[in-house]
Amino acid sequence: MSPPEIMKTDTAGVETPAAVSVCLEVLRNRADFLLAAKARRQGTKGMMVQGRRRGGEGIRVGFTCSKKVGNAVARNRAKRRLREVARLVLPEHGRCGWDYVLIGRFEATASRDFIDLQNDLIYALRKVHGEDR
Repeated sequence: MSPPEIMKTDTAGVETPAAVSVCLEVLRNRADFLLAAKARRQGTKGMMVQGRRRGGEGIRVGFTCSKKVGNAVARNRAKRRLREVARLVLPEHGRCGWDYVLIGRFEATASRDFIDLQNDLIYALRKVHGEDR
């Protein structure tokens, strides 16, 4: 489902479409996570990122944290931080037609500085996409 297009009126009274952010679809099926696990991956201090080109429209993203990350409270905190980082970074740096899985790391995901976490995701996306900048 795509967001409705919103019209914005400028000072001259001209209506133009406003920039609409990309809607991220969340991966929920185990099969999608398994396919991403077989694809490209890049580790950073704050997370592990797996990505695969699937074709189609939109960006899909999944989040996971194993019990190595900690108890339920620690895992949920790490996933909340991953969801927010994905919401901020993927519309600009992700590619349509790709699936991404963000995996939390023991103590690092929950305690790492948020700006560093964003930079980790940007770096990992460049590597997964094959960009060597």
